[in-house]
Amino acid sequence: MKAEITIEKSDKLPKPPWLKVKLPTGEPYYRVKELLDENDLHTVCESAACPNRGECWARGTATFMILGNVCTRSCGFCNVITGKPTELDLDEPRRVAEAVRKLSLKYAVITSVNRDELKDGGAQVWADTITAVRELNPNTGIEVLIPDFCANWDALQTVIDARPDVLNHNIETVPRLYLEVRPQGRYDRSLDVLARSKAARLTTKSGLMMGLGERDEEVLEVMKDWRKAGVDLVTIGQYMQPTDNHLSVKRYVEPATFAYLQEQGLAMGFTNVFAGPLVRSSYHADEQASQALF
Repeated sequence: MKAEITIEKSDKLPKPPWLKVKLPTGEPYYRVKELLDENDLHTVCESAACPNRGECWARGTATFMILGNVCTRSCGFCNVITGKPTELDLDEPRRVAEAVRKLSLKYAVITSVNRDELKDGGAQVWADTITAVRELNPNTGIEVLIPDFCANWDALQTVIDARPDVLNHNIETVPRLYLEVRPQGRYDRSLDVLARSKAARLTTKSGLMMGLGERDEEVLEVMKDWRKAGVDLVTIGQYMQPTDNHLSVKRYVEPATFAYLQEQGLAMGFTNVFAGPLVRSSYHADEQASQALF
């Protein structure tokens, strides 16, 4: 039985000045958009209404989203469409690889919707995409932001065997809020994904959002759990409500708090910690990974 998500209907908090972003503009931005449209490719930048879309596309980067744009899960924070996915597009790996080539990317980030209706959760398409990108772009770093595959460890191994340069799986929030924020997810399962990936000698990464009702001390406890799981790279950012039908923002976290968490994370031993109001999983991912890979 699918868990119910409670949407709190309350007056919206006024958005602070540090969350203002520039509107998308410029030739590089439109070049990326045209390329994605021509190749019938999806990005989490658009599907999840990322506030950094303009900046990243202007830099000639984008986070590709494979396995379609319809997710089988109904997370309370996510703007990606929930429903019954379409059939698998087995030509998608080739088109992603070609788009990476046309954009001359030195570092490619790939994510996906959850495909819980598939026996392997889409793991083979994941592996095929990593392989296709690497074959056509041998000098490009590859970061993947994967689902938990419903604890199908054979499926996870399929992705691990494709050897991405960085394997990212987001915790998203603190354990206390999982039922509300990630009703089909499990905190311990997500930690297991990260621990197994690290045991396979991959560089691992995870992130969470603040502003959903968590306490700062709970975030620090998650960071300790990440270290136990062997996570190398961390992202912590501000949750922003994409529509009135999503979970409301409980607080806007001060930049000083993000700076404190970044300082604490580095003291814990993470290779790199990106923490800030506009930080997202793939925000400047190439810069963050460079400290772990090169």
